[in-house]
Amino acid sequence: MYQLLIYHTLYLSGMEKLTSLFFYRLEKAIKTYRQHAQSNLKKNGFNITVDQWLVMKALVDNHGIIQSELAGLVFKDKASVTRILDLLVKNKYLKREAHENSRRRYKLTPTEKGKKIMRDIRPVVLKNRASALKNLSEHEIEASMKTLKTIIENCNNKSE
Repeated sequence: MYQLLIYHTLYLSGMEKLTSLFFYRLEKAIKTYRQHAQSNLKKNGFNITVDQWLVMKALVDNHGIIQSELAGLVFKDKASVTRILDLLVKNKYLKREAHENSRRRYKLTPTEKGKKIMRDIRPVVLKNRASALKNLSEHEIEASMKTLKTIIENCNNKSE
């Protein structure tokens, strides 16, 4: 409680340090985890980026998703998702076909090579998560999830 009081005092006086800000640390945790995950993918011989895996995972989990929804799901703009999809098609992880109902949409389907890499990469992904969450109790993880959910809800509340 005392640390929280000091933090608020520093915050109100405008003297807080950047590295002491919650959102700074949150962003640093995300970036550090992504670097850790990417390094482990490379060490294990996978020729796929974290972003490419994320897009593949979203496509596998959400069959028939349209590109704008996919972009929102993976926190990327449409242009970034297009570049990622182009690379996944080029590397033969995805097959892109004309959509039967719309000339402006494509049907994206994982190829056998894409399905295989998703199966093969799973143990590395799970190990990455486990190493990042090491020394955290189930309670701490649940509390963090609740906190993050509240932040998301607060930011999505348009009335403020």
